Amino acid sequence: MTEEFEERFIKPIIHASYPGTLAALNLTVLQVTGPDASPIIRMLVALGSMMFLVSSFSIFFYTIYPTKRNLWTTTAISFLLGLTCSLIAVIVILAL
Repeated sequence: MTEEFEERFIKPIIHASYPGTLAALNLTVLQVTGPDASPIIRMLVALGSMMFLVSSFSIFFYTIYPTKRNLWTTTAISFLLGLTCSLIAVIVILAL
């Protein structure tokens, strides 16, 4: 009973917390940079944060409904887009 409960209710939360943490870190960077940062940096960091949130929700629901392959595709694409936006934002920050 405990293993079934953990598999059904706890695992989706654990899986969703990984990209959710990255989204929170991006939002922290957005807050720390403040309004003085260039609009390009703010847009890249905000977009990366949104992509990580989409990835987090997608992996949560994929863990609950593993037969939905489009959720897995959405998770992978949005996670990679979030990483790309974060990497480009870091490069722009270092270049300026």
